Formats: sequence, structure tokens, C-alpha cells
Amino acid sequence: MQELSGIPLWIWGSFFGLILGFLALDLGVFHRHAHEVKMKEALTWSAIWIGIACAFGAALYFYWPTIQPNSAYTPAQATQSYFAGYLIEKALSVDNIFVFLLLFTYFQVPAAYQHRVLFWGIIGALIFRTIFIAAGAALLEKFFWTMIIFGLFLIFTGIKMVVMKDKEMDPSKNPMVKLINRIMPVTKEYHGQKFFVNIDGKRWATPLFVCLMAVEFTDVIFAVDSIPAIFAITSDPFIVLTSNVFAILGLRALFFALAGLMKLFHYLSYGLAAILVFVGGKMLYNYMEKVVYPEWAKFDVGLSLGIIATILIASIVASILKPPANKDHGAAA
Repeated sequence: MQELSGIPLWIWGSFFGLILGFLALDLGVFHRHAHEVKMKEALTWSAIWIGIACAFGAALYFYWPTIQPNSAYTPAQATQSYFAGYLIEKALSVDNIFVFLLLFTYFQVPAAYQHRVLFWGIIGALIFRTIFIAAGAALLEKFFWTMIIFGLFLIFTGIKMVVMKDKEMDPSKNPMVKLINRIMPVTKEYHGQKFFVNIDGKRWATPLFVCLMAVEFTDVIFAVDSIPAIFAITSDPFIVLTSNVFAILGLRALFFALAGLMKLFHYLSYGLAAILVFVGGKMLYNYMEKVVYPEWAKFDVGLSLGIIATILIASIVASILKPPANKDHGAAA
């Protein structure tokens, strides 16, 4: 039987076939016609995607010996690793929501077309992250010392997130936006939900396409943080990939559900920073335990899951108990 990373090819094929089926159903049936996604619809879809992700995690527990016959993980450890990875990716994707909101505001994307941008943006994210995960797994397998670099990078990123918390991003300085404006003409107005239009025999990009490319570029940048973070939990490619994919699939619904509420969770960025520092430290611990001090106890996956969940819950509860000092409700100062 042909295998990839110790997993039968038919399982990889079945997984990607399942994902493509979900995406086709989403765009071809439920969002066939452009419309503004309201809160109720967004919350419903968020619940659906989270439910699907949890169902997959449960299936992982029962079918893990079939999926990865030679794995050192028990079914319980594989499931805990999956949920820990999913929680990390879901938490870090909150930063994406901030940026998406800023990009949509900057490009003045009509509400009815925002779902289309995020849909194709997520397709790109799935492709790029699959490449990054494959490269990261190969790198760690061949050069395990790179875990030190990944760990230090995550700690640095977590600290930087706190230091630069209030610094605004300028979409006009996005390298992808500059590149597109340099290599091809861009219309000033939108043409429905089209990414390209032909005007006087010449092909023009629309602002919707420029926004899409900015979203894609942003996700690549965020992947540089999130992919190493999940490798701190597990190096199993199947668990890393599946937890990433299911976290990304629910990102659009999460955006529409939380975009208007993000400013309320003002301590969440500190929680995300703490998570990055924690997983960076765990990477350093994993290296020391495996290479330098093999007598050290392995860092339990269940403990990692509990710490990550606690940090997230604490930051959200703190935001609710202590609202922002300067609320912008249009009142005069």
C-alpha cells in the first residue's frame, strides 16, 4: 500500500476530497448568490464548522490506528494533539480578523462581496499552508535543531505583539498591493463581484482582486507564526494539517460573527502573545528533552491543551470584566 508520511494515500485523498466537497457546497449552494452575511447566518455557520471540526477530532480517536498504524501516539494523545493544534490555530486566526476588517474598510468592499474575497482567500491559505507544513515537517525531521530557531522566533513574536499592540497597519504599504498596481491597471470602481473586467479590449483588475491579494499576502505572513506554533504540539503531519485546515475553514464565519465585537476583547491580544511565548518555550523544552536531557519528562499534550485553553478563557473573561477605558460610541470626550 502506498503511503505518505506513514499514512495510506487513500486516507489523504479522502480527507482532501471531503474538504473540497465542503468548499463546493459552501460556494456553489449556500453562497451561490452574493449577499451580505448577517450575524445569525454567521453564528450558524460558525457552529457548523466547529461541530465538523469536533466530529473529526472524535473520529480521529476511534480510527487513529487505521490512519497511522505505526504512530507512537495513542488514540487519546493523537486526539489531544489535534484539539490543541486546532485551538492554537483558531486563537491565532483572531489576528487575521482584525486585518481582514481593516482591509475591507480600506478598500471599501461592499458587504455582499466580502464572503467571496474570504472564500478564495481561504483556498489560497489552504494551498500555502499545506506547502509550509510539508516543508516544516521535512525541515524538523532532517534538522531537528531548527526547533530552537522556531521556538525563539515564536517567543520574539509574542513579545513583539505586546510591544506593537497599538500600531496601525497601512494597507497601502502592503507589498502585494504595490506590486499589482505596478504591473497591471486597476479600476477605481467595483464591477459586481468580478475580480477582472475587459475594458476597450484591455484586461483590468478590480479593487476586489487587489483586496483578495492583500488578504492572501497577509495570511502567508500569519502562517509564518502559526505553523511553527503547532509544531510545538506535534510533529505529525496529518494532525498538523487537519487541525490547520479545520481552523481555517471556519475563519470566514468567525469573521462575520465577531468582526463587530473585536474591540470588546481588548485583552485577547495579550492572551495570544502569551500563547506564542508558551509554545515557543515548549519548543525549546522539547529540543532539550530529546537531544540534551533525555531523562526529562515529556511535556504532556493534555497539559498543553489545558494551558492554552486557560490563557484564552482568562483573556476573554478579563476583557468582559474590565471593558476598554476609552469606548468609541461617538460621544464627545
